[in-house]
Amino acid sequence: MTGFPSPRMRAFLVVYDLAWWLLMPLVLAYLWRRGRRDALYRRHLRERFGRVPDPIPGAVWVHAVSLGEFRSAVPLIRALLDRGEAVQITCTTPAGRREAEAVLAADIAADRARVSWAPVDTALAVARFLRRARPRYGLVMEIEVWPRLIATCRRRGVPLLMCNAQYPSRSFERDRKRLKLRAELMTGFAGALVKSELQRDRFAAVGVTNIAVTGELRFDQPVPVDLRRAGRAARHWLAGDRPAYAFVSVVEGEDALVIGTIKALIAAHGDGPAPFFVYVPRAPERFDAVAGLLEAAGLAHARRSAVLDADVAPIGDAPGVSVLLGDSMGEMYAYLEMADRIVVGGGFNPNGAHNISEALSVGKPVWTGPHVWTIEYPATEAAQAGVLRQTAATAEALAASIGPDATPPAGAAAIEAFFAAHSGATARTLAAIPGLLAQLG
Repeated sequence: MTGFPSPRMRAFLVVYDLAWWLLMPLVLAYLWRRGRRDALYRRHLRERFGRVPDPIPGAVWVHAVSLGEFRSAVPLIRALLDRGEAVQITCTTPAGRREAEAVLAADIAADRARVSWAPVDTALAVARFLRRARPRYGLVMEIEVWPRLIATCRRRGVPLLMCNAQYPSRSFERDRKRLKLRAELMTGFAGALVKSELQRDRFAAVGVTNIAVTGELRFDQPVPVDLRRAGRAARHWLAGDRPAYAFVSVVEGEDALVIGTIKALIAAHGDGPAPFFVYVPRAPERFDAVAGLLEAAGLAHARRSAVLDADVAPIGDAPGVSVLLGDSMGEMYAYLEMADRIVVGGGFNPNGAHNISEALSVGKPVWTGPHVWTIEYPATEAAQAGVLRQTAATAEALAASIGPDATPPAGAAAIEAFFAAHSGATARTLAAIPGLLAQLG
């Protein structure tokens, strides 16, 4: 859109900047308060204002707001590094930053990668970041719509592409009907690398013209063999041959549903072997609260941090519990390997379901709730292929759908075929980027 930003958008940006500066004390207070639980929030504050240390000019800038976005970007980042590119990663959350620093440790040491906080969304901070980092172009993972980031990149001639992008149905309808300024912001991007034809049509409908359909990068994520092996061994140690269920990425508001389902499944198994459960909250700050809920529900449980060491190997004797509380980050594949059937959280909450590709990658049957607007691709295609099942947001419905008498979704062969059919997004993304940049003239 050559007219971006429109006069109305320019006026909005002036008000937006003013609001940021008026609210900056509250932003800093928020970071300080979050730092009580995670000290990393309080560190490297200069980076929040664009003062990135020791940048690599000409690097490809990848903005991955948090852990999930960074993990989805890893195959692409690896491919860029393999082609001789340097990369500058920006994150917003400690979980994302820690993972980036760990995964890219060797590349950081070799001066091929840098990791920093993303600048706060003010014209001054973003401009300072761009002056110091001098990226060749930027890739914003998923959909992050920050007005000043978009407008400043546009003004300074730094191509900013949406990558692995989707336009969820709720956001799309809201932006078209009520938040037209937000829809205009989409046209401030230099282009979009989107997950599906449906997503291409939605971005095009709000005026984005430079679009390539590249698929879902999460299907190209490397699967850590060691974690999978450790998970299988831990499951044998904890549960033996008992039927096992995993509830992963469980968000606040879903705990009563999960605990009710666990109790219903224990009853459903009757006189047979008692089932075993893995319960993994989405956010680390909820670990203690969920432990308290399990205690209050009378469910014998153990925390992963208490019974498994840093390599997910057993500590001492098996605890003989019904539930393992997954109170760690970065070990999802180990947790998934501990179960026969997997329920992915978020979908039982109107805020929407979380990533199902990791669960599918280990060849296990997957369930989620009715709210999948956040993962329309690949949830729609997975349901059509029979490798994903959605259930109502009640303990009774979920227990009936995944219990011992229920027929699971399609088996491992169908899951493997689905996964193979939807992989390859990394290669398609790399192939599409030069064409999108060339369209800019």
